[in-house]
Formats: sequence, structure tokens, C-alpha cells
Amino acid sequence: MQGKFVKNLVLLLVLNLMIKPFWILGIDRTVQNTVGAEEYGFYFAVFNFSFLFNILLDFGITNFNNKNIAQNKQLLTKYLSNLMVLKLLLFAIYLVITFVSAYFINYSQEQIRLLYFLALNQFLLSFILYLRSNLGGLHLFRTDSMISVLDRSLMIIICGVLIWGNVVEEFKIQYYIYAQTAGYAITAVITFFLVIKHAQKQFLRLQWNVPFLLVIIRQSFPFAVLVLLMTFYNRIDSVMLERLLEDGARFSGIYASAYRLLDATNMIAYLFAVLLLPIFARMIKQKDSIEKLVKLAFTLIITPAIIIAVGAFFYSGPIMEILYPIHPGETAEVFQERIFESSRVFGLLMTCFMAISTTYIFGTLLTANGSLKHLNVIAFSGMVLNIFLNFLLIPAYQAMGSAVASLFTQMLVATVQILAVRRLFRMKTNYNFIAMLVLFFLGTVVISWLSLMLPFNWKVNLLLMGLFSLALALVIRMVSLRHIYQLMRYGEA
Repeated sequence: MQGKFVKNLVLLLVLNLMIKPFWILGIDRTVQNTVGAEEYGFYFAVFNFSFLFNILLDFGITNFNNKNIAQNKQLLTKYLSNLMVLKLLLFAIYLVITFVSAYFINYSQEQIRLLYFLALNQFLLSFILYLRSNLGGLHLFRTDSMISVLDRSLMIIICGVLIWGNVVEEFKIQYYIYAQTAGYAITAVITFFLVIKHAQKQFLRLQWNVPFLLVIIRQSFPFAVLVLLMTFYNRIDSVMLERLLEDGARFSGIYASAYRLLDATNMIAYLFAVLLLPIFARMIKQKDSIEKLVKLAFTLIITPAIIIAVGAFFYSGPIMEILYPIHPGETAEVFQERIFESSRVFGLLMTCFMAISTTYIFGTLLTANGSLKHLNVIAFSGMVLNIFLNFLLIPAYQAMGSAVASLFTQMLVATVQILAVRRLFRMKTNYNFIAMLVLFFLGTVVISWLSLMLPFNWKVNLLLMGLFSLALALVIRMVSLRHIYQLMRYGEA
């Protein structure tokens, strides 16, 4: 069983690392370069708004279903019959809350039209994740891994044909949304029939078992609240930019261009957390000491996070130039102004990666421990702080103000999570490790600054900066090959 788990986990990681970065940096970036920052920013703000109430579409059902189907496969038919009805009910509630909220913030007719399809896309994505929880519960890991990248693969094909196949005269942002709808819809249908193969025919008779559904909602409620709060303080920035500024769509587009690479790097940290959650959960259940593993895991993730964040900060200008070249008809002056604004935001946003990586370790540990009350209080505080800072900073500093708000919020949330873990698990403060971490961070900053003076192409300089920073980590014993071996041993234990 352990060999099967590791093999399928590797397959999941490889497939996601092959497809999803290409979607983010290849297709999504090309779409913004094609339609322009303002039109993409208009879409990006509405997309993030559709994401705010996404948890209402799931309410923790996916995790509940995965766990219970894995333990009791014979319940697949009963759960499918009931949960399909609940998913449709939640979709109706989501639509009402989303469009009422859109009305209150005075969305235009054009924004409402986009929201129709984006809300449908959110439902289709949630439905796919629910259906995949059945595949995972049945231990059809290889099938689940393939499905996990099917939607993005279809979208890459459709968008690729529309952008580079001379199928349409002018690529519009609406085509990008329709491509997502098609990719999600096809994937949902395929996944639906895969699940049907393992269910009895009577599942088609949808059931409404109120006591059963109330139990699911009650058990899922704390997790649903947590995801809702985290979604708000992670996604509200671009919505507030678009709403608070007269030229909000343009600044939302600038923020989106800077946020894209952070989104790509976060995916890697998330997959790292997926591996840690079951390991933490098992060790806590067996009452094993988790202190060494926490330090080990944090070291392994914070080391590349510091290198990536600092490197992105010092090389923000060239990175933005290569990712978002001059648009047709755009003057050199406008291009330089756009790159200057987006590179400042990008450099600051990428420093959030250090804090986000930290939360993937300590937040995962708190989740494995069942400390949802602590996590909800922290997330609520982060949401309130982020909204307050955005209201305060956006009118004066536009997208840069939003980036400052995000950085401050993420750093505070990470710090409070560390303190919560320290108190709950009675961990002692390791001052030697903190000193080593500070030394590595300062050393990486110095290496990055010196690399700017090298007489090579900036790409070579950035590569050398990364290699020398990694060498510094090895010299001061931040990481070693023994660390990797230890993590593998914990995973096999």
C-alpha cells in the first residue's frame, strides 16, 4: 500500500508540474499579452469575485466524501444519490449570494455577463473535485491523477487553437472564459461516467435525506468557514482595486500580471503540503514527537522560498519585460511605465512566498491537529486586516498599496500560526536555527545584489545567484542530503 501511495503521488506531482505551470505561464500569460492589461484586469477582478463564495459550492463535502468512501466503498451509491442533490442546492445558494453581492457593489451589465459564465465555471470545477473524491475514495489513484490535469489540458488545446490557429480575427477575453467552460464541462461529463461505472443503477434516483445532509453540513462547517476566510484575504485585492479606483481595471491587470508567478510557485508549495498532511496526522495520532519533522519540513520549503523571493525582488524588471513584452501599437514610453509599475508590484508580491510557504507547514500542522478554531480566528483576523489595509492604501498607492497589504497580512498570519503551533505543541524556541535563517536570508540578499554587477546576461546572473545561494545554504548547513533522506524515512514510517 505504501509503495502504491508513493508511486501515485509521484505521478500526480509530475502531471501537475507538466501541465499547470504551462497553463499559467504559457496560456494565461499569453491571453493577457494578447487582450491587454486593462481588459484582462477587468476579467481578473470579476473572476476573483466569483471565487469569493466558492466554498458555498462545496462546504467541505469533498473531504467528507473522500474519507467515508475510502472507509466504506459500499456507501458510494447512497452518498452519490444524496450529495448530487445537495451540490445542486448549494449551487443555487451560491448563485443567489454571488449575484446579490454583485448588485450591491454596482457591477455593470458587462461584468454581470462575464459573471454568468465564471459562476458556472466555479460550479463545474467544484463538481469535478467532488466526483474526483469518489475516485480517490475508491483508490483509483491513477485515474484520478489523469483527471486532475484533463481540464487544463483541454483548455490549453482550445486556447492554443484560438490564439495561434488563426481561427478568429481577434482573440477576446470572452473566448478565454468559454474555453474554460468547455474544458470543465467535458471533464465533468467524463468523470461523471467514470464514477457511474462503480455505482449501482439506482443512484440515478436522486434522494433528499435531510438528517443525513444536516450531519454532513454540521461536520463540514468549521472547515468551510476557514476556506471562506482564507479565500477572502487571498482574493479580495484585485476586486477592491477594480472597485476603488477610477482606472481600476488597468491596475487590476497590473496586479494580475505580478500575481501570476506567485500563483505558479504557490502550487509547488501546496503539493508539498499535500504530502505532509497525512504524515503529520499519523504522527499526532500515534503521539510521536513532531518537532524534528516540523523543523525539517520548514527548512526544506523555506530555503528555496527565500531564494525565489529574493531573486524575484532583485530581478523583477527583466522578468516582467520577458513575460509581458511590448503590445502592438503600444509606445515605448507606455511600455516602460507599465513594466515599471508591474515590476514593483511583482517584486513585493513575490516576497509573500516566504510567508505563504511558512503557512503551508504550520497551517497544515494545525489542520492535522484539528485546531480549526485557532485557524479560523487567525484567518478572520487576516481577512479584516487585509480589507482594512486595502481600503487605506489602494486610493493612495494603487496596485502597490494592495501588494503592501498582502505582504503585511501574509507575514502576520504566518507569524501567528508559528506562535500557535509553539504553544499547542509546547515547542521550545530554537535560537540557533533562527540565527541561521536570518544569516541565510541576509546572505542571499547580498549575493543577489552582487550578482547584478556581473558582466553577463541577466538570466545567467540570476542562475548564478540561485546556485551561490544554494551553496550558502549547504555551507551553513541549512539543508543537506541527509534532510531529504530523513523526510523520505518519515514518509515510509
